[in-house]
Amino acid sequence: MKVAIIKYNAGNVCSIYNAINRLGIEPIITDNSEQILTADKIIFPGVGEASSAMQYLKQHNLDSVIKDLKQPLLGICLGMQLLCRFSEENNTPCLGIFNQDIKKFTSSNKIPQIGWNSIDTLSSELFKGINNNEYVYFVHSYYAEISENTIAATDYGIKYSSALQKGNFYATQFHPEKSGFIGSKIIENFINL
Repeated sequence: MKVAIIKYNAGNVCSIYNAINRLGIEPIITDNSEQILTADKIIFPGVGEASSAMQYLKQHNLDSVIKDLKQPLLGICLGMQLLCRFSEENNTPCLGIFNQDIKKFTSSNKIPQIGWNSIDTLSSELFKGINNNEYVYFVHSYYAEISENTIAATDYGIKYSSALQKGNFYATQFHPEKSGFIGSKIIENFINL
């Protein structure tokens, strides 16, 4: 199986690489369109800022490549946010796979949300064998509202989408690669889709 991790100058690729490698698969880290298009599974990671990440994607034609993918893609953290229509982070137009906007937390809770929180209302094969209210690791200041594409939700002053799915596009706001056994199971489920 060929797994591609999209490289677009938004950190975290080493953690993702190691998480997949522990499953016995050696992924490639690439911004090469052909390698991405011919992969069986694609990981779209992310730690960073929305507008500079989108600028890199556009400069390398990866915005068009991602929109055209037919194989399963898993967006993580900033990767999930960039799959949405628009981000309030520097007023950034994004990829528009998910027809919703990314908003900044305005609750009385500490921003960014850093640490472990639970996920519930799980409704996807991405969460096969995982129970509601399991804990996963988050680091973010922006969030996606609950929508028709929500496949997991989390409460942090407000209820928001901690995972989304539309067709072959899957996404988690949390970091499965930093979420211990539960996160490893989610990555394994994605690889086995």
